[in-house]
Amino acid sequence: MTDKITLYIIEDYSLTRATYKHKFSLYKDFEILGAFETAEEGLEALKNKPADIVLMDLGLPYMNGLEATKIISRKFPKTKVIVLTSHDRYEEIFASLSSGAHAYALKDIHISDLCNVIKEVHKGAVWIDPRIARMALSAFPEPASTDFNNLYNNKKKLDIHLSERELDILKLVVEGKSNTEIGDIIMISPHTAKSHVCKILTKLSVSDRVQAAVKAVKYDLLK
Repeated sequence: MTDKITLYIIEDYSLTRATYKHKFSLYKDFEILGAFETAEEGLEALKNKPADIVLMDLGLPYMNGLEATKIISRKFPKTKVIVLTSHDRYEEIFASLSSGAHAYALKDIHISDLCNVIKEVHKGAVWIDPRIARMALSAFPEPASTDFNNLYNNKKKLDIHLSERELDILKLVVEGKSNTEIGDIIMISPHTAKSHVCKILTKLSVSDRVQAAVKAVKYDLLK
């Protein structure tokens, strides 16, 4: 038996993998079970030997880190994912956390700080790098009132007409579904789903799915 926190590292850049392995070897609280170039290799390793924590890069070859995080959250719920990336847009932050990540850290985080994040996440905490947290929070919907009983009631309605099919698809977008998943749920092709999503983005005057989801929540478009 060991009290060490077990780790997998999924990072496609070999020098970065080697650096992490070396640095964590200097800390008695952690045990590196493996370090992998692709998400597919990491997922296969998890089948054979689960780990407490996976340090996950987003920009991976083949399957990206976002899809891998979603799979780990679903198939290995006891394993917590810490996204460790150079991506700092709030779209990636929201998508990662909604896909099941427990923390979002930038790669230039000091190793001692990263160790503390790992320990806190292992205990059940959720963590966002303070340098990008305020940017992510800026996308949260504003309350319509300071009345605790009506914070998000009686919101201003937008003069936007969405068909029943578009409302159904927008709901799935808010839930974080991909075009393929949307197609499977409402029985259309991924190409047709993508076309519907593009039309919805145009009608909402937004440039991406995260902004569409935020606007849908902010203005109660799904009610």
